[in-house]
Amino acid sequence: MILTMVAMLSMTTAFAEGENAANVENMEAYELNINMNKLSKALNLADDQKEAVAEIHHTFASELKFAAEYGKNDRKAMVARAIDNDVKWMRYVLNEDQMHTYLKLLNTTINNRGLNK
Repeated sequence: MILTMVAMLSMTTAFAEGENAANVENMEAYELNINMNKLSKALNLADDQKEAVAEIHHTFASELKFAAEYGKNDRKAMVARAIDNDVKWMRYVLNEDQMHTYLKLLNTTINNRGLNK
């Protein structure tokens, strides 16, 4: 359990490192460059899950980057849709325990970057 907490904290740091949560207008807040090896360890992914999770994350990151280019009102809806799509697709790949951990990491990341405002 302690190792899981350490992994989650390190993932959160990797997701949100150097970001200013109060500055949502900053394009960097929409960049999600994560270490897939750390995410894989935190979620205890099987080999076949790693590739699927990486592909889903790539799509999610692309949708967020695209959303960053739009006006504030459009951006908020696009970010919400990107998050919903990400969670929906991850549910197909991850088991219940993995999904629970992933949602914690995703929620923390979204909050740290200020994308929920």
